[in-house]
Amino acid sequence: METLILVFHVLAALTIIGLVLLQHGKGADMGAAFGGGASGSLFGATGSANFLSRITAVAAAIFFITSMALTWYSSHNTGGKGVMASPPASRQPLTTPGTTPAPVPATDQPAVDPDSKAKDIPK
Repeated sequence: METLILVFHVLAALTIIGLVLLQHGKGADMGAAFGGGASGSLFGATGSANFLSRITAVAAAIFFITSMALTWYSSHNTGGKGVMASPPASRQPLTTPGTTPAPVPATDQPAVDPDSKAKDIPK
């Protein structure tokens, strides 16, 4: 379901981009007043502007609805796909109240004397 909503969301976004690029700016009306040929278009002198603006409004409404649907779907999806869905088992607290910490395991490396580095520095 999320994939279907996402497809409509992307299609609505691309439609809005295309329709905005097709629309004329406010300054383009002056060119039509001097014989720009807009009156002979398919939708009439102002018909294309109204048609494109209405279709853009519908595409914007679809984009808004799909945005809200994706937000709702992601907030209610508890499929365990998220990073914070469940903490890993290895992340246990170091100590619990009332107990002592576990001893540090011994290593094969010799113990380092803290004063040994001070002896290496020439005077």
